[in-house]
Formats: sequence, C-alpha cells, structure tokens
Amino acid sequence: MAAAESPVPRFRRAADRRPRVVLLDVFDTMVRLDSLRGRFVDVGRPEHESDLFVARAMRDGIALALAGPHTRFVPQAREALRATTGHKLSEEALDHVLDGFRSLPPHPDVEFALVTLAKAKVPVYAFGYGGDRGTAAALDRAGLRTYLRGTVSSDDLRAFRPAAEAYLLACERVHAEPERVAMVTAHSWDVHGAIRAGLMGGFATRLEGGVPCTIEAPHVHADSVDEVVDRLLALPA
Repeated sequence: MAAAESPVPRFRRAADRRPRVVLLDVFDTMVRLDSLRGRFVDVGRPEHESDLFVARAMRDGIALALAGPHTRFVPQAREALRATTGHKLSEEALDHVLDGFRSLPPHPDVEFALVTLAKAKVPVYAFGYGGDRGTAAALDRAGLRTYLRGTVSSDDLRAFRPAAEAYLLACERVHAEPERVAMVTAHSWDVHGAIRAGLMGGFATRLEGGVPCTIEAPHVHADSVDEVVDRLLALPA
C-alpha cells in the first residue's frame, strides 16, 4: 500500500528578505512567565513549580497535538497544573494561578521592537495560545496591544506549534505568503518550526543564551527582540 502523501509541503528555506508581516510569540517573548512564581507561593506551593508547570504545559500541548485530536490550551494547562502540584490544589487555587496568565508584565525590549515595526509600517500579529480574546486581554494589560494589527491563537487555528500547519494557517489568517512572514520568538523550537514550515525565523536568544546546533539556523538572531527586529528590517527587500 502506498504511503499517504503528507499535507505539509517539503521544506524549502525562505530567502533572507525584509518581512512584510511579523508574527510575535507571546509567552516569554512578549510577556514574562516568571511572574507566575508569585502565584504559586500565594497558594502554598514552592515557586520552582512554576517553571516545571510551564514546561509540562508546553510538552503536553505538543504531545497531544501530535497524537490528536486538538485540545484547547486552557483545559490542557489546567490539567498540567493539577499534575505539577500533585493534585493538592483546590479548584479556586488552580483558578488563581491560571488567572496570572492575564496579567503578565512585558519584557522591556518588546515595546522598542513594536515601535520600530510601526515606524517601518510592518504589521505585527501576536501569536499565542488559549484563544484570541484571552491573548488580547493579556496584551491589553501588558500595554502592548495598541501596537498590534491583531492576534492569532492556536485554539482558533486548531493547530499547536511547532506543527507546520500552525504557522501556515497563521499566514493564511494574516493574508501573507509564508516566505514573506517572519516568526519572532525567544524559543529555539519555535523558530525551528517556523523555518521548517517555510517562514523566516528571528530568534531572540535572551532565554537560551545562544543558537542550538540542532535547529535550522535562524535568518537573524540577537539577544533581544528589538535587536532581532532591527536585523530583520535591515535585510534586502
């Protein structure tokens, strides 16, 4: 029996060109997830569980996306939080921790990047999880949404990054060809996924300290998001 043809096109690296649209990752790229640690302390849990919870939530999201069917982010994150805390938190305590996603402070380099893109007339869309409304509310509180053309979320696309279809569906949503869209993120797995899907990749290394040798080389990289944007805009048109 012949193998079924993959719905994802074969990998073709996008050229190094100035992007026409930027997709900007939200968690730990635009806003700081480390502020969730205080919420764990509030409910009587050690703050280091916050980092484990975030890692577990992303791992489970990617694993469930691979296995199918699509699972919405908030219920999946709730179960990851329940498991991380040993099933010892009440429903009210779980709510308190998860509500922290709506009030995460921004990374200081992001507003500079957004101002630069606005001056260059390059539209920016926040690419998050948990539905467009939840993403928009979080960015409103962080004071960043005014710079954005809009938001795109995995829940509304029904596809979870780093699956290629998530990036390709996002490009359809913003009406742009993938090779002229740059995914800007502070996660190496995320920039790898975007490049493998045919987008450009801009990698801010401030979380990981460098570019891993195991991923597709980003089109540009720098320590901060604003430096990444400067380098993207300096590429030939």
